[in-house]
Amino acid sequence: MRYKNPVLRGMYPDPSMCAANGKYYMVCSTFQYFPGVPVFESEDLINWKQIGHCLTRKSQLLLDKNNTGAGIYAPTIRFNNGRFYMVVTNVSNIGNFYVWTDDIHGEWSEPVIVEQDGIDPSLFFDDDGKVYFISNGNDKDGRGYIQMSQIDIQTGRKITENEPLWYGTGGRYIEAPHMYKFGGYYYLLNAEGGTEYGHMVNYARSKNIRGPYEPFPQNPVLTNRNLGGYQLQGAGHGDILEAADGTWWFCHLAFRQIDRYMPFHHLGRETCMEPVTWKDGWFYIGTENDRADDTTCGADVASGYNTTQGFGKALLEVDAPAAHRFAAQSLSYKKTFATLSTRLDWCFLCNPIRENYNLCADFFDLISLPKSAGGLSIDTPEGSPTFIGIRQCEFDEQIRCNVALTADCEAGQPEAGITIYMDCNHHYDVYVTKREGGFFAECRVTIGSAREVKKSVAISGSAAGFKIVSSAYGYDFFLVLADGREDFLAHAESRYLSSEVACGFTGVFIGLYAQDGGCGKFSGFESVHEE
Repeated sequence: MRYKNPVLRGMYPDPSMCAANGKYYMVCSTFQYFPGVPVFESEDLINWKQIGHCLTRKSQLLLDKNNTGAGIYAPTIRFNNGRFYMVVTNVSNIGNFYVWTDDIHGEWSEPVIVEQDGIDPSLFFDDDGKVYFISNGNDKDGRGYIQMSQIDIQTGRKITENEPLWYGTGGRYIEAPHMYKFGGYYYLLNAEGGTEYGHMVNYARSKNIRGPYEPFPQNPVLTNRNLGGYQLQGAGHGDILEAADGTWWFCHLAFRQIDRYMPFHHLGRETCMEPVTWKDGWFYIGTENDRADDTTCGADVASGYNTTQGFGKALLEVDAPAAHRFAAQSLSYKKTFATLSTRLDWCFLCNPIRENYNLCADFFDLISLPKSAGGLSIDTPEGSPTFIGIRQCEFDEQIRCNVALTADCEAGQPEAGITIYMDCNHHYDVYVTKREGGFFAECRVTIGSAREVKKSVAISGSAAGFKIVSSAYGYDFFLVLADGREDFLAHAESRYLSSEVACGFTGVFIGLYAQDGGCGKFSGFESVHEE
């Protein structure tokens, strides 16, 4: 059986997974978005369904003054003695902490803070009952390493001081540590090279938890660096487990670049799955073959420009181990207010002001204050504007929504609309606004310090229908007229919303917003992708 990567599509980076009660669970980073750390459940490791979030309360996740790309970094999920633990870093304030729950479908505890520096924390429960807290860090000379302390899991109190375990293989930005014990060895996993095109996974093993650690002779065990033409890039930062059928698996982040000759990515870092095999006490990630397939970009598929190169590569299409069975993937979808009614897909920027949102089954009402009264806009680098969005999960999508601006809205230039949002300095918007002379439907692009209204159309009344058509290369924006005809507003390139241009670690969201005193009713929303 063959499956497609990514298995979690859109901005779901830094995955960690565990097995419990006959099922599998996964968590991912969320940065400045609220609620924090989505939880996914699977029966086959290929098809995942979101069942909740770990951080759903402001007391767990304070994001009031968060900048883009700050907030929640790199969670780890573990299951021990009937209890789930999720450990993570809030880089904006409290640092490293964990929460726990005995009901994976319920609420999680208040944060338990661990006084250890570094990011990308992980928990390891040893056979003797001791619990260890692992993170990255720096020695007195500034060299990065993986460090560990023993903690009291009831209180988070450190029992031992931090001690260095491994300096890695020499790659920059050593991070993403996980500790395991398989067959009498302790295995220490990390990521190096930075979460971009040089990203890689390395590991080492030791008979003693404190080392010394012997590196895997063929490190990196996973990387797509130097594979020009591959759409899937940046492979690294992952977690390993054994499935119930005896097969082994590795989840990791990667991203899809828009074209062979255009190394840009805007959907964010996504989650992929790779098979794992063992030989002589060492594990190998990926599949061993040399077939030419559609792991490449664009026209390379037909030409077979690239072939797989044995173990250690992340592919868009993967042959699963024969022993592992799973349900067929379906990557087509039509997301609407009704199908998203559980609200698990929707995210806010920082901690939302709840009274600004009325979220009903078939429409959303969004309310904003004017700037003169302290209202925030989606251009604001801190705080929580009136914004609610879902991740863009595919290059090729069609988005539709009707937007009605309240006719008696505040004075000034109130607006309500749809934004293709990377961050406060990089987003494309279509919206209804009110100015002297009436109501207008407009399309605006914001790229760094450059900001331009591409087209403005006077409309009768305060409502407009908008359509957005996306591809790997860009977005086309349309005003949908009352008779169904479409008025083209503008085209904008996707690369200006990419991480390579905007910087940061996030991905594009499809957001509904109101600002500058606008009060908008959003209806008829749908986001459609067909394989």
